[in-house]
Amino acid sequence: MTSEQYDTGLRIRKEVLGEEYVERALSSADAFNEDFQTFVTEYCWGAGWGRDGLERKQRSLLNLAMLSALNRPAEFKIHLRGALTNGCSLDEIRDTLIQVAIYCGIPAGVEAFRLAREVFGEDGVDVS
Repeated sequence: MTSEQYDTGLRIRKEVLGEEYVERALSSADAFNEDFQTFVTEYCWGAGWGRDGLERKQRSLLNLAMLSALNRPAEFKIHLRGALTNGCSLDEIRDTLIQVAIYCGIPAGVEAFRLAREVFGEDGVDVS
């Protein structure tokens, strides 16, 4: 499937999450979930991330807040890496996670900070 929205979504998805990650997700699609991968690329990344109203940094910080609130650790870690790719600073990420703790509860904040430190450690991000 190719459409302008899909092509835009594929480009943005690769720019934010990395070509290797996206190619792995697409190449591992099977008859059961290939339509879902197309949907994610076209709708989430093309129709959503392809809009002009927010900068990528803003979208990344919003995603971190929402994924923390929804307790989606795997997606949180993926999007934390994307936030770093999109130029989010540690201060911006920290303050976003503090907002999560305030409005979604301390346990959500604790888990988000734990996951962030895990990603930072895995990726060699200097948090000092």
